[in-house]
Amino acid sequence: MRRPTLSNDFSWSKSRHEKFSECLRAYYLYYYRSWGGWEADAAKDVRELYVLKKLANRFSWAGSVVHESIKDVLLDWQAGRVVDPAVVEARARKLMQDDFRHSRGKGYWTAKYRKQFTGLVEHEYGDVVPDEAWKQNWETVRGALAWFFASRWPVIAKGLKPQQWLEVDAGFDFAHFTLDGLKVFAIPDFAFVDADGTTVVVDWKTGKARDGYDEQVLGYALYVSQRYRVPVEKVRASLVYLNEGKEQDVTVDPAAMESFHRHFEGSVAKMRALLKDPATNTPLDASAFPPTEELSACARCVFRRPCGREAAVAELAQQRQQQVA
Repeated sequence: MRRPTLSNDFSWSKSRHEKFSECLRAYYLYYYRSWGGWEADAAKDVRELYVLKKLANRFSWAGSVVHESIKDVLLDWQAGRVVDPAVVEARARKLMQDDFRHSRGKGYWTAKYRKQFTGLVEHEYGDVVPDEAWKQNWETVRGALAWFFASRWPVIAKGLKPQQWLEVDAGFDFAHFTLDGLKVFAIPDFAFVDADGTTVVVDWKTGKARDGYDEQVLGYALYVSQRYRVPVEKVRASLVYLNEGKEQDVTVDPAAMESFHRHFEGSVAKMRALLKDPATNTPLDASAFPPTEELSACARCVFRRPCGREAAVAELAQQRQQQVA
């Protein structure tokens, strides 16, 4: 049986908004030009863009390993299984070692590996990364897991009754809600019903606080409100910064939700303004999506080669190394 043809439908997410805001060219390549790159008969340039878009940087990789580890732990506790923190740490370390070897050999161009990880942009472009920086990446993971196990969250999770569990990182294929008739992706790391009947959504963070995180968890609040039919103002949202050992409650009230809605409407309007046909999500010509002028953003971008910025980024990196020396 032939699988149904996928359609590139327009949707919204925090990550899509961030990419649109940082660089229109990267946005175009990521959401439009790379579409269909997974097909066996995909054009060579489309296939290249598709592989590149799947690459992570070492910081987001560390964060994803932490999230995967905590997800597995929560699912074990939900099933009533005993968890040994030392085993979790050892498993995460082994996973990162395997990931690193796969990425360093650029196996992502020819072999399937694991869904949650493809490869690292640092290896693709031969970025100079000191061994100490790679070691620090592991320390970020180890420290986040250590804080999690010493925090109040294991007691909370293990104390939940079966009916109190709602979701543990449901995954991109499932976690979305509808706002103004548009599909909005929102994937809370952890959602449950507290002892007092309050619905709680939690987002784990391995980096430092920055703008946009509040609105991200407000989206999670809307998601659980729609899916589990609870008033949004009765949802409690928390940001948990694992490597800083602190937590931040995010206010979920009419004013906050109105702010989220305005942000959403403005973002969608700007994206749709660059569509030739909004009904089919067909973009304007590539010239309508110019690359950013901020070369520092290009240094983090997976598309620096097809975008023609690879040499400029390499020169910038060399200048920075000389300044340090």
